[in-house]
Amino acid sequence: MKKIVVAISGSSGAVYAKVLLDRLVTLQSQVEAVGVVMSDNARLNWELELGKPNFDLYPFQFYDKNDFYAPFASGSAKYDTMIVCPCSMGMLARIATGVSNDLISRAADVVLKERRRLILVTRDTPLSLIHINNMKTVTESGGIIAPACPSFYAQPIGIEAIAATVIDRVLDLAGFELNSYRWGETH
Repeated sequence: MKKIVVAISGSSGAVYAKVLLDRLVTLQSQVEAVGVVMSDNARLNWELELGKPNFDLYPFQFYDKNDFYAPFASGSAKYDTMIVCPCSMGMLARIATGVSNDLISRAADVVLKERRRLILVTRDTPLSLIHINNMKTVTESGGIIAPACPSFYAQPIGIEAIAATVIDRVLDLAGFELNSYRWGETH
């Protein structure tokens, strides 16, 4: 049973966060707890890109971005995985430099210091050398950079199916057992 933090930062790509939350609903038999925290811009992007702010309908515990009493603000709560999806370059920079000025960056700092799994689903292009160096720093600190680069060999149809090609890989990285397209396997 996994204890997961899902952080949604202000980058474009709310569909990735939605598909991640949808998938976690279907994987609840593998989950003890899901804590969700959203930046202000994540809330704005969700409404702009998906039409309505219905994220609070998910059966997970949502935390305010400044709630440092959230359990995953401390390593003692033993949340084993944190997924930042999508991860803006600003959030990546704060995580890479250890700036813990909100619950997302604090939780990421905790996950890294506890040597647990941090997965950043970055969604930006092109990348500057600053972005690349921040990715290098997070990787050297034990984090995983999983850019939101969809695959097309499964011939996904529709935006959510395309986003799912990324999210299924992220959930694989997080250690979930799921039924998804696998290269070289017949379906």
